[in-house]
Amino acid sequence: MKLNLDIIVASKPEWLEAVLADFDAFLQDHADCERKASAMAMSFVAKYPDRKEILPELIDTGIEELEHFKMVHDLMRKRNIPMPRSMGEDPYVKALIKLCHSGRDERFMDRLLIASVVETRGAERFKLIAEALEQEELQKFYKMLWVSEAKHGHVFVKMALTYFAKDVVYDRLAWWIEREAEVLASLEIRAALH
Repeated sequence: MKLNLDIIVASKPEWLEAVLADFDAFLQDHADCERKASAMAMSFVAKYPDRKEILPELIDTGIEELEHFKMVHDLMRKRNIPMPRSMGEDPYVKALIKLCHSGRDERFMDRLLIASVVETRGAERFKLIAEALEQEELQKFYKMLWVSEAKHGHVFVKMALTYFAKDVVYDRLAWWIEREAEVLASLEIRAALH
């Protein structure tokens, strides 16, 4: 049984160049993304307390993302990089969420699949960063994050399969694969995770 979402468009080399050229700004955005990922997992717990089968995994994911935030924050402190005053809007995630169905169950499935898309893209990008960085400590850190994000990509698909028929989930996954590629192509390249 397939549990992950394959991305069909690779990140452009220009994206990696932008990140490496302004790594401090990237770290600030990365910290924001980890905070938002933790909040997103916990928002599922708040909005869908009746989905008891997945609550423990959602809570574990929220804690793990918060731990990642702490690690990025610690790295920023070592490098004297301040935390941004406010969380910036993520145009990538915002564009994906706009495409969600509006019915309660359909939106629930879409949000799980969007989470999978976002985590899968994060894994792909963390892998690129790990392979491009020269500092061994940073290489190890981003390799650990790449493995973790890939795992989260699987987790959210598995959650959707808990509540929806396999064919429905995989058909919608195929649709999201195409939408994710379109959204990514429409965004300006910047020193940010998305």
